[in-house]
Amino acid sequence: MTKSEAEQMFHAGAVAQRGGRLTDAQAAFERVIAALPDHAGALNALGMVALAQSRHADAETFFVRAAVADPNAPDLHLNVAKARRLQGDDPGERQSLEAALTIDQRHFMALLRLAELHERREEHIAAAQRWNGVVALVEMASPPMPELDAIAARGRAYLARRQAALSDALDAGLASARAATSADDRRRFEACMDHVVGRRRRIYVNECEGLHYPFLPADEFFERKHFPWIAEFEAQTDIITAELQSLLAAGDDGFEPYVRMDPGTPENKWTPLDHSLAWGSMHLWRHGERDEQACARAPRTAEIVSRLPLADIPGRTPTVFFSLLKPRTHLPAHSGVSNMRATVHLPLIVPEGCRFRVGGETRPWRVGEAWAFDDTIEHEAWNDSDALRAILIVDVWNPHLTATERSLLRAFFATVGSDSPLAIVGD
Repeated sequence: MTKSEAEQMFHAGAVAQRGGRLTDAQAAFERVIAALPDHAGALNALGMVALAQSRHADAETFFVRAAVADPNAPDLHLNVAKARRLQGDDPGERQSLEAALTIDQRHFMALLRLAELHERREEHIAAAQRWNGVVALVEMASPPMPELDAIAARGRAYLARRQAALSDALDAGLASARAATSADDRRRFEACMDHVVGRRRRIYVNECEGLHYPFLPADEFFERKHFPWIAEFEAQTDIITAELQSLLAAGDDGFEPYVRMDPGTPENKWTPLDHSLAWGSMHLWRHGERDEQACARAPRTAEIVSRLPLADIPGRTPTVFFSLLKPRTHLPAHSGVSNMRATVHLPLIVPEGCRFRVGGETRPWRVGEAWAFDDTIEHEAWNDSDALRAILIVDVWNPHLTATERSLLRAFFATVGSDSPLAIVGD
């Protein structure tokens, strides 16, 4: 039989196979193999006939011969894997699937079958790695392939179960170690564990629009121990709130929109708040300069704030202001300008339904409970209530800066001048 005649015979066998005439198909493919023993297509076809007849060992033999004849065809290795899976040969199936991935690391079916194999064998680490790959391939598909959504859903469900199991195991195993430490001492450890088990999706970093001081911890909410004065500051809440209430009752015109974009600014996330008192402010200090008129309207607040370790760089910082957030207002995620400062919130008027997120942690404001955070880490705010929320916001030094570093920073800004754009600190 010539090669041309063998190809004609192979075509005839394929027609018979598609028509369900397996005996005729098998005979045709065997004649091809008799003439061309390394005909990969005929060997693979004989394997498919054997599978259809539940002759799994024979199918494996044919598929292996086909893969040897055409070693760069990953689908042939997948067929070997299937025949071995049907015989309960897990090691053999794994070997064949890994052989397919050696040819194409992103072969979807090979990844899927390996994920299923590892899951079936309860090899959870390997299964999670493969399911991650499967889900990633579905999500990256362009154009999207809706027919694969169910497979991706299976993968996500498995990964969620494993994360939950790991979380439960860690909670049980670490219970005694956690009980022996304070919440403050284990705060960073808890963030690490939350990221490991998927309760925290991201570890956020500084995103400074201005001066970025290197090597400072990217801490979302600073620990209270860094601010020995904060309890005394909180004790002044009633005084500050009473002064603010008087300003609000008088309809004081010192409040202005916090967001004021220049005309012609392209539409962006701040557009809904542009020149709107939905987020209003009254500044006592702005860009390092005390506003004497505003401070005269809130003299006791100004005096209390002046006793704090304000970040003091003339023309730059501090910024101190009453921040008003009207009902049903959301401040979109954003980040600040320099990590050389810490931003302090003192909640004054807080209805139910108000919360604040910094990085991966969201907290409700509570009247009289101050916190300090790094505003160069992404943060956002919500007032989901039907009433006004009001807080006092104050800039102090980042507690991780030494006194020497603060002095050097003051010298730096004095040298570059207040008009220099080189190192914005700003609002």
